[in-house]
Amino acid sequence: MMRFKDLPDVIPVFPLPGALLLPRARLPLHIFEPRYLAMIEDCLKTPERLIGMIQPRETPDSDVKLLHAIGCAGRLTAFSETEDGRYMITLTGISRFRVKQEISGFAPYRRTEVDWGGFERDLGDEENDCGLQHDAFFRLLKRFFEMHQLSTDWESLEGADDELLINSLSMLCPFEPDDKQALLEAPSLSTRRETLVTLMEFSLRGGDDEMLQ
Repeated sequence: MMRFKDLPDVIPVFPLPGALLLPRARLPLHIFEPRYLAMIEDCLKTPERLIGMIQPRETPDSDVKLLHAIGCAGRLTAFSETEDGRYMITLTGISRFRVKQEISGFAPYRRTEVDWGGFERDLGDEENDCGLQHDAFFRLLKRFFEMHQLSTDWESLEGADDELLINSLSMLCPFEPDDKQALLEAPSLSTRRETLVTLMEFSLRGGDDEMLQ
């Protein structure tokens, strides 16, 4: 397990709208843009092999998209190369971070100086959600999946531990980038589940302000 003192002050970041990585979760990625191919190659040369996943912020007055303040760093734990030079990788979430400033330089990809403070629990043991009401949660989830025509292995999902269940759904459900950011910034697994429930309820009632019956 990576320790707090092992985390670097500067990491490369991958601003990918809608892509969410959470601590201890796994995110598969297909890399094909030249600048991100270079990022992967440079990442493999470092002992930590960390890449920060972060949401870009839309700014009408700028050609360069700004970044949200908080992202999540993942360790590159699986790597394969296709015959045409693309990379298939997996990032395993290590810890969230707060962006201090972007670092200018000659790299074709973006790098940031980061602060890991306040996210110490990300490096700890798996979380449990004592407030999860399993039956009610799955009734809501099944309605949400039916509405969005999503399929899943319900037996495996219902048998998953709290953290795997909530974090996997947070990463995979089709929410807007700002909603994904809210799930990322939730301070605990319980608050992430509460945010997830709110987003599903909002979607089910068509985005209006009426209470779900």
